Amino acid sequence: MNKVIYVDNNASTQTDPEVFEAIKPFFCEMYGNPSSIHTFGGQVASHIKKGRESLASLLGCEPTEIIYTSCGTESDNSAIMSALFLNPERRKIVISKVEHPAVKNLGSELVRRGYRVEEIPVDAKGRIDMDKLKQEVDAETAVVSVMWANNETGNIYPVHEIAEIAHLHGALFHTDAVQAVGKIPINLSRDNIDMLSLSGHKLHAPKGVGALYVKRGVRFRPYIIGGHQERSRRGGTENVTGIVALGKAAELAQKNMKIENTKVKELRDRLEKELTSRIPKTRVNGDIQNRLPNTANISFEFIEGEAILLLANQLGICASSGSACTTGSLEPSHVLRAMGVPYTAAHGSIRFSLSRFNTDGEIDYIIEKFPPIIERLRQISPYWKE
Repeated sequence: MNKVIYVDNNASTQTDPEVFEAIKPFFCEMYGNPSSIHTFGGQVASHIKKGRESLASLLGCEPTEIIYTSCGTESDNSAIMSALFLNPERRKIVISKVEHPAVKNLGSELVRRGYRVEEIPVDAKGRIDMDKLKQEVDAETAVVSVMWANNETGNIYPVHEIAEIAHLHGALFHTDAVQAVGKIPINLSRDNIDMLSLSGHKLHAPKGVGALYVKRGVRFRPYIIGGHQERSRRGGTENVTGIVALGKAAELAQKNMKIENTKVKELRDRLEKELTSRIPKTRVNGDIQNRLPNTANISFEFIEGEAILLLANQLGICASSGSACTTGSLEPSHVLRAMGVPYTAAHGSIRFSLSRFNTDGEIDYIIEKFPPIIERLRQISPYWKE
């Protein structure tokens, strides 16, 4: 494949070249254990400190409120399990129907362990039913966990209002902000959020590093128990390259926030406008007035998303399906099902998620190549009628 047009950044991002350069010395030059007493290891600890300060600056929090993890999934699990362990008399968790599997599937496991998990529905635009949420959060609730932004539609949720509802009943509030961090402004020093999860590879750091913010004063029980690392809140030798990378990526994200909300948004809007105007029977899924600047979820009715992606892939276009299908399953995405998107549209949903590395020329290429792909597939679809 000579040409690659990558618009699958909600799945994973390119490691920024500046991030790559920043971590090189920690493989073969400064490879000491940061917990060692000697100077060779101690110099590494100073770089961890710098990385933590850079991430704290992006989040608007104190460096001591950050716990490094391996990924967003670990952060999500750590936050929820800590809330349950420290509030054993409370056996209820409240989440939304559109959460990431890191939260949704954990909820299913907790039900098997005897907990009660309430999933709050969403409307046709993917907006959370706030009245239902208010009804469900009560004195039995240990934690409310609602994502800041949806990975499939880009919808941004009212996390501050939800946190207030949780706190009225003495519950903790956690948000999976994996998709939000680096794309929209966050200032946790002014927020009422107790815990927040993020992942490095969604903001141009490598895979394998994440973080969990725990607000000062909020009790926390370690999920991974071991040594004294992370102020005894997460055992295991520090992932130095990952931490340094995430710190540099946070620094660059803060610098490029305006680009995310201007250039990237303009590219997304043009792509969306052109595809929906050139291709009949299309629909945009989600709340188009309140979403991430980089995400467009478009349904091409009466055809399969996987078939679209296979033909797009042959042309070097890397996107993803709005359908979470697995081999042998015809079930569309749980997010689109929760929104009530018709099956004829949900199965043909494609998510385009852009980054600051995308160009006008790449968007032009997708706009040129996609209409023939859709027309070709509809010609062989038994459901398509012009």
